[in-house]
Amino acid sequence: MGANMSAGVSDTDPPLQPRLGDIPESCIASVLMYLDPPEICELARLNRAFRGASEADFIWELKLPTNYRYIMEKVFDEETMLKLRKKDVYARLCRPISFDNGTKEIWLHKSTGGVCLAISSKALRITGIDDRRYWNRISTQESRAAKGYPKCTNEDFSSWVGGRDFLSPTNDLDRREYMQVISLTRDGWFQRVAYLQQIWWLQVDGEFEFQFPPGTYSLFFRLQLGRSSKRLGRRFCNHEHVHGWDIKPVKFELTTSDGQHAVSQCYLDNPGNWVQYHAGDFVVKSTNALVNIKFSLTQIDCTHTKGGLCVDSVFILPTSVGK
Repeated sequence: MGANMSAGVSDTDPPLQPRLGDIPESCIASVLMYLDPPEICELARLNRAFRGASEADFIWELKLPTNYRYIMEKVFDEETMLKLRKKDVYARLCRPISFDNGTKEIWLHKSTGGVCLAISSKALRITGIDDRRYWNRISTQESRAAKGYPKCTNEDFSSWVGGRDFLSPTNDLDRREYMQVISLTRDGWFQRVAYLQQIWWLQVDGEFEFQFPPGTYSLFFRLQLGRSSKRLGRRFCNHEHVHGWDIKPVKFELTTSDGQHAVSQCYLDNPGNWVQYHAGDFVVKSTNALVNIKFSLTQIDCTHTKGGLCVDSVFILPTSVGK
């Protein structure tokens, strides 16, 4: 009988092997919290356990900027704020979202969660902007493509967030809201830039108040010499009005409400290409304080005219992203 019982347990039967799906979601989540968002979303595609763990609110709360509630109040309505999980908040904010009547945009750098901002030329005070002898607002599809600005397609984004159902209509969002999220990048262009034909006194001023997460930020003006257009699918740039930029440099300046000040000068060049000119950096130390920033671009030497300049927007980016 003993021999028969021994025979019932064969030495050739393989021992039971643990599988990835057997790991408790709580253990998986404890590991995922130390990874970057793209890595979390890639691992979420392994199996159901990893996917469930990747949806834990405490993971994404760590990835969101410290001021994410302040941002949500600016760009979401109250109903949306109440229904979104932290993962959904992160995914939405990684797509550019406009606010202040479409004159500004905000998004998160998808790998670091850093807060990035774009300010349209419409929100800037431009001397002479209403006089068509000097300035025109022209339509373009080339508006705002900053360092750190999301350039992924809708398909790329769906893949990055862990599959098409990451923000699917069955995942707390109805189909209408889902399509609104997916269309944010496609429809969010500023679409117009300010074009200078000719002027003696160039002055562009801006002011912006925001609650930034602690860190170091860089401010850039996005400019182009020449007026670009497309013909038969090819890009052309008209340099007809470009003159006067090699005589004296342009001055960039920024000041903050806590006393920081930066000044830089440079000659505008590289006609036909959009260039992000670095105006200066500022440091935010407090978590919940509003910071007021004033910035300007000037060339007020009236001994000569200058023209042929496109002013697209101003970017405020974490310095690590803007490099």
